[in-house]
Amino acid sequence: MTDTPMTQHPANAPAPATPLLRIEDHPVEGHGLIRRIAIDRPERLNALNAATLDALHAAFDAAAADPAVRVVVLTGSGPKAFVAGADIAEMSALSPAEGRDFSLRGTRMMRRMEKMPKPVIAMINGFALGGGLELAMSCHLRIAADTAKVGQPEINLGLIPGFGGTQRLLRLAGRAATLELCLLGAPIDAARALALGIVNRVIPAADLETETMKLAEQLAMSAPLALRGMLDCVNVGGECGIEEGLEYESAQFGLIFSTDDMREGTKAFLERRKPGFSGR
Repeated sequence: MTDTPMTQHPANAPAPATPLLRIEDHPVEGHGLIRRIAIDRPERLNALNAATLDALHAAFDAAAADPAVRVVVLTGSGPKAFVAGADIAEMSALSPAEGRDFSLRGTRMMRRMEKMPKPVIAMINGFALGGGLELAMSCHLRIAADTAKVGQPEINLGLIPGFGGTQRLLRLAGRAATLELCLLGAPIDAARALALGIVNRVIPAADLETETMKLAEQLAMSAPLALRGMLDCVNVGGECGIEEGLEYESAQFGLIFSTDDMREGTKAFLERRKPGFSGR
Protein backbone atom coordinates (compact mmCIF):
# COMPACT_ATOMS: atom_id res chain seq x y z
CA MET A 1 0.00 0.00 0.00
CA THR A 2 1.44 3.36 -0.97
CA ASP A 3 1.80 6.31 1.36
CA THR A 4 -0.73 8.54 -0.37
CA PRO A 5 -1.27 11.94 1.28
CA MET A 6 -4.64 12.28 2.98
CA THR A 7 -7.22 13.98 0.79
CA GLN A 8 -9.38 16.38 2.80
CA HIS A 9 -13.01 16.80 1.77
CA PRO A 10 -14.02 20.44 2.15
CA ALA A 11 -17.26 19.87 4.03
CA ASN A 12 -16.77 16.47 5.65
CA ALA A 13 -13.20 15.96 6.84
CA PRO A 14 -12.28 12.43 7.95
CA ALA A 15 -11.70 11.53 11.54
CA PRO A 16 -8.28 12.78 12.68
CA ALA A 17 -5.54 10.28 11.97
CA THR A 18 -3.81 8.78 14.99
CA PRO A 19 -0.30 7.36 15.24
CA LEU A 20 -2.03 3.98 14.94
CA LEU A 21 -4.13 4.63 11.82
CA ARG A 22 -3.81 6.32 8.45
CA ILE A 23 -7.11 7.66 7.16
CA GLU A 24 -7.53 8.82 3.56
CA ASP A 25 -10.55 9.99 1.60
CA HIS A 26 -10.92 9.25 -2.11
CA PRO A 27 -13.67 11.28 -3.83
CA VAL A 28 -15.90 9.54 -6.35
CA GLU A 29 -17.25 12.34 -8.52
CA GLY A 30 -20.89 12.93 -7.73
CA HIS A 31 -21.01 9.97 -5.36
CA GLY A 32 -19.31 11.01 -2.14
CA LEU A 33 -16.19 9.47 -0.69
CA ILE A 34 -14.42 6.17 -0.25
CA ARG A 35 -12.73 6.25 3.15
CA ARG A 36 -9.62 4.12 3.44
CA ILE A 37 -8.44 3.21 6.94
CA ALA A 38 -5.04 1.59 7.32
CA ILE A 39 -3.78 0.14 10.59
CA ASP A 40 -0.36 1.72 10.82
CA ARG A 41 1.89 -0.40 13.03
CA PRO A 42 4.02 -2.10 10.36
CA GLU A 43 6.87 -2.64 12.78
CA ARG A 44 4.50 -4.90 14.78
CA LEU A 45 2.84 -6.34 11.66
CA ASN A 46 -0.17 -4.14 12.53
CA ALA A 47 -0.92 -6.16 15.68
CA LEU A 48 -4.08 -5.17 17.53
CA ASN A 49 -3.57 -3.71 21.00
CA ALA A 50 -6.19 -1.96 23.12
CA ALA A 51 -5.30 1.50 21.79
CA THR A 52 -5.60 0.33 18.17
CA LEU A 53 -8.99 -1.26 18.84
CA ASP A 54 -10.20 2.02 20.37
CA ALA A 55 -8.85 4.05 17.44
CA LEU A 56 -10.61 1.75 14.97
CA HIS A 57 -13.87 2.01 16.88
CA ALA A 58 -13.68 5.82 16.76
CA ALA A 59 -12.78 5.81 13.06
CA PHE A 60 -15.75 3.62 12.16
CA ASP A 61 -18.07 5.74 14.30
CA ALA A 62 -16.89 8.78 12.33
CA ALA A 63 -17.32 7.03 8.97
CA ALA A 64 -20.84 5.91 9.87
CA ALA A 65 -21.81 9.44 10.91
CA ASP A 66 -20.36 11.21 7.85
CA PRO A 67 -23.01 11.38 5.10
CA ALA A 68 -20.33 11.92 2.45
CA VAL A 69 -18.73 8.52 3.11
CA ARG A 70 -20.27 5.80 0.94
CA VAL A 71 -17.80 2.92 1.40
CA VAL A 72 -14.95 2.05 3.79
CA VAL A 73 -11.84 0.10 2.80
CA LEU A 74 -9.82 -1.38 5.67
CA THR A 75 -6.24 -2.57 5.22
CA GLY A 76 -2.85 -2.78 6.89
CA SER A 77 0.27 -0.67 6.36
CA GLY A 78 3.41 -2.18 4.94
CA PRO A 79 3.94 -5.06 2.53
CA LYS A 80 3.70 -7.99 4.96
CA ALA A 81 0.50 -7.90 6.95
CA PHE A 82 -3.13 -6.91 7.03
CA VAL A 83 -3.07 -7.69 10.75
CA ALA A 84 -0.85 -10.48 12.02
CA GLY A 85 -2.90 -10.93 15.22
CA ALA A 86 -3.46 -9.38 18.61
CA ASP A 87 -0.50 -7.80 20.39
CA ILE A 88 0.99 -10.75 22.28
CA ALA A 89 3.27 -8.55 24.38
CA GLU A 90 0.26 -6.70 25.74
CA MET A 91 -1.88 -9.81 26.16
CA SER A 92 0.72 -11.90 27.94
CA ALA A 93 0.48 -9.85 31.14
CA LEU A 94 -3.33 -9.77 31.39
CA SER A 95 -5.23 -11.24 34.32
CA PRO A 96 -8.33 -13.39 33.63
CA ALA A 97 -10.61 -10.39 34.18
CA GLU A 98 -8.43 -8.19 31.99
CA GLY A 99 -8.38 -10.90 29.31
CA ARG A 100 -12.17 -10.97 29.24
CA ASP A 101 -12.28 -7.17 29.04
CA PHE A 102 -9.79 -7.20 26.16
CA SER A 103 -11.93 -9.78 24.34
CA LEU A 104 -15.07 -7.71 24.88
CA ARG A 105 -13.26 -4.58 23.68
CA GLY A 106 -12.33 -6.27 20.40
CA THR A 107 -15.73 -7.90 20.03
CA ARG A 108 -17.54 -4.57 20.46
CA MET A 109 -15.26 -2.88 17.93
CA MET A 110 -15.72 -5.62 15.33
CA ARG A 111 -19.47 -5.76 15.94
CA ARG A 112 -19.48 -2.01 15.23
CA MET A 113 -17.91 -2.70 11.84
CA GLU A 114 -20.22 -5.60 11.10
CA LYS A 115 -23.29 -3.43 11.75
CA MET A 116 -22.03 -0.49 9.68
CA PRO A 117 -24.79 0.94 7.45
CA LYS A 118 -22.23 1.29 4.65
CA PRO A 119 -20.21 -1.45 2.92
CA VAL A 120 -16.84 -2.25 4.50
CA ILE A 121 -14.21 -4.00 2.36
CA ALA A 122 -11.20 -5.75 3.88
CA MET A 123 -8.20 -5.38 1.55
CA ILE A 124 -6.08 -8.27 2.82
CA ASN A 125 -2.58 -7.38 1.71
CA GLY A 126 -0.66 -10.00 3.71
CA PHE A 127 -0.98 -12.03 6.89
CA ALA A 128 -4.46 -12.01 8.47
CA LEU A 129 -3.96 -14.22 11.50
CA GLY A 130 -5.82 -14.54 14.78
CA GLY A 131 -7.32 -11.14 15.52
CA GLY A 132 -6.47 -10.11 11.96
CA LEU A 133 -8.69 -12.78 10.44
CA GLU A 134 -11.36 -11.96 13.00
CA LEU A 135 -11.15 -8.30 11.93
CA ALA A 136 -11.40 -9.23 8.24
CA MET A 137 -14.37 -11.53 8.85
CA SER A 138 -16.21 -8.61 10.47
CA CYS A 139 -16.05 -6.71 7.16
CA HIS A 140 -18.79 -7.19 4.58
CA LEU A 141 -16.46 -8.17 1.73
CA ARG A 142 -12.91 -9.57 1.79
CA ILE A 143 -10.50 -9.14 -1.13
CA ALA A 144 -7.19 -10.96 -0.65
CA ALA A 145 -3.84 -10.76 -2.40
CA ASP A 146 -2.78 -14.10 -3.84
CA THR A 147 0.18 -13.98 -1.44
CA ALA A 148 -2.00 -13.57 1.67
CA LYS A 149 -2.19 -16.13 4.47
CA VAL A 150 -5.11 -16.42 6.88
CA GLY A 151 -5.67 -18.49 9.99
CA GLN A 152 -6.59 -18.81 13.66
CA PRO A 153 -3.29 -19.86 15.28
CA GLU A 154 -4.29 -19.15 18.90
CA ILE A 155 -3.88 -22.83 19.88
CA ASN A 156 -0.11 -22.40 19.43
CA LEU A 157 -0.18 -19.83 22.27
CA GLY A 158 -2.40 -21.88 24.55
CA LEU A 159 -5.31 -19.55 23.72
CA ILE A 160 -8.62 -19.63 21.89
CA PRO A 161 -9.93 -16.98 19.47
CA GLY A 162 -11.29 -14.05 21.46
CA PHE A 163 -12.75 -11.61 18.93
CA GLY A 164 -15.44 -13.82 17.40
CA GLY A 165 -13.25 -16.15 15.37
CA THR A 166 -15.03 -19.37 16.27
CA GLN A 167 -18.43 -17.84 15.55
CA ARG A 168 -17.83 -15.95 12.30
CA LEU A 169 -15.61 -18.64 10.82
CA LEU A 170 -18.31 -21.21 11.56
CA ARG A 171 -20.86 -19.08 9.69
CA LEU A 172 -18.57 -18.43 6.72
CA ALA A 173 -16.75 -21.74 6.24
CA GLY A 174 -18.76 -24.34 8.15
CA ARG A 175 -17.99 -26.64 11.07
CA ALA A 176 -15.29 -28.81 9.49
CA ALA A 177 -13.14 -25.93 8.27
CA THR A 178 -13.60 -24.01 11.53
CA LEU A 179 -12.45 -26.95 13.61
CA GLU A 180 -9.49 -27.55 11.33
CA LEU A 181 -8.28 -23.95 11.40
CA CYS A 182 -8.85 -23.49 15.14
CA LEU A 183 -7.70 -26.89 16.44
CA LEU A 184 -4.62 -27.22 14.24
CA GLY A 185 -3.69 -23.53 14.12
CA ALA A 186 -2.00 -23.73 10.72
CA PRO A 187 -2.54 -20.84 8.28
CA ILE A 188 -3.97 -21.44 4.81
CA ASP A 189 -3.25 -19.64 1.58
CA ALA A 190 -5.61 -17.26 -0.21
CA ALA A 191 -6.71 -19.87 -2.77
CA ARG A 192 -7.94 -22.24 -0.06
CA ALA A 193 -9.55 -19.36 1.83
CA LEU A 194 -11.49 -18.55 -1.34
CA ALA A 195 -12.56 -22.18 -1.78
CA LEU A 196 -13.83 -22.23 1.82
CA GLY A 197 -15.76 -18.99 1.41
CA ILE A 198 -13.62 -17.05 3.89
CA VAL A 199 -12.68 -14.46 1.25
CA ASN A 200 -14.73 -13.25 -1.71
CA ARG A 201 -11.99 -12.71 -4.27
CA VAL A 202 -8.28 -13.37 -4.71
CA ILE A 203 -6.29 -10.84 -6.73
CA PRO A 204 -2.63 -10.81 -7.82
CA ALA A 205 -0.77 -8.84 -5.16
CA ALA A 206 0.40 -6.21 -7.65
CA ASP A 207 -3.23 -5.47 -8.60
CA LEU A 208 -4.82 -5.70 -5.17
CA GLU A 209 -5.13 -1.98 -4.46
CA THR A 210 -6.37 -1.10 -7.95
CA GLU A 211 -8.98 -3.85 -8.05
CA THR A 212 -10.19 -3.20 -4.50
CA MET A 213 -10.66 0.49 -5.20
CA LYS A 214 -12.56 -0.34 -8.41
CA LEU A 215 -14.94 -2.45 -6.35
CA ALA A 216 -15.26 0.34 -3.78
CA GLU A 217 -16.08 2.84 -6.55
CA GLN A 218 -18.76 0.51 -7.89
CA LEU A 219 -20.35 0.35 -4.44
CA ALA A 220 -20.01 4.12 -3.96
CA MET A 221 -22.02 4.66 -7.14
CA SER A 222 -24.81 2.33 -6.00
CA ALA A 223 -27.93 3.46 -4.16
CA PRO A 224 -26.83 4.04 -0.52
CA LEU A 225 -30.22 3.37 1.06
CA ALA A 226 -30.62 0.11 -0.84
CA LEU A 227 -27.13 -0.95 0.24
CA ARG A 228 -28.02 -0.15 3.83
CA GLY A 229 -31.26 -2.11 3.56
CA MET A 230 -29.46 -5.18 2.24
CA LEU A 231 -26.80 -4.98 4.96
CA ASP A 232 -29.55 -4.72 7.58
CA CYS A 233 -31.44 -7.68 6.12
CA VAL A 234 -28.38 -9.91 6.05
CA ASN A 235 -27.41 -8.94 9.61
CA VAL A 236 -30.92 -9.59 10.92
CA GLY A 237 -31.42 -12.74 8.85
CA GLY A 238 -28.15 -14.22 10.06
CA GLU A 239 -29.35 -14.06 13.64
CA CYS A 240 -33.00 -15.15 13.43
CA GLY A 241 -35.27 -17.78 11.93
CA ILE A 242 -36.31 -17.78 8.28
CA GLU A 243 -39.86 -16.49 8.91
CA GLU A 244 -38.65 -13.50 10.91
CA GLY A 245 -35.97 -12.79 8.33
CA LEU A 246 -38.42 -12.88 5.43
CA GLU A 247 -40.81 -10.58 7.26
CA TYR A 248 -38.00 -8.12 7.97
CA GLU A 249 -36.92 -8.19 4.31
CA SER A 250 -40.48 -7.44 3.13
CA ALA A 251 -40.69 -4.49 5.52
CA GLN A 252 -37.38 -3.11 4.25
CA PHE A 253 -38.48 -3.66 0.65
CA GLY A 254 -41.60 -1.58 1.29
CA LEU A 255 -39.62 1.22 2.90
CA ILE A 256 -37.38 1.52 -0.15
CA PHE A 257 -40.44 2.57 -2.18
CA SER A 258 -40.45 5.85 -0.21
CA THR A 259 -37.01 6.85 -1.52
CA ASP A 260 -36.00 9.14 -4.38
CA ASP A 261 -33.32 6.59 -5.27
CA MET A 262 -35.92 3.91 -5.98
CA ARG A 263 -37.82 6.31 -8.29
CA GLU A 264 -34.60 7.33 -10.02
CA GLY A 265 -33.38 3.75 -10.42
CA THR A 266 -36.61 2.44 -11.94
CA LYS A 267 -37.01 5.52 -14.13
CA ALA A 268 -33.43 5.23 -15.39
CA PHE A 269 -34.00 1.56 -16.22
CA LEU A 270 -37.11 2.36 -18.24
CA GLU A 271 -35.31 5.23 -19.99
CA ARG A 272 -32.27 3.04 -20.68
CA ARG A 273 -29.78 5.31 -18.96
CA LYS A 274 -27.47 5.15 -15.96
CA PRO A 275 -29.11 6.21 -12.68
CA GLY A 276 -27.79 9.02 -10.52
CA PHE A 277 -28.45 8.06 -6.93
CA SER A 278 -28.63 10.82 -4.33
CA GLY A 279 -28.99 8.79 -1.14
CA ARG A 280 -32.47 10.18 -0.48
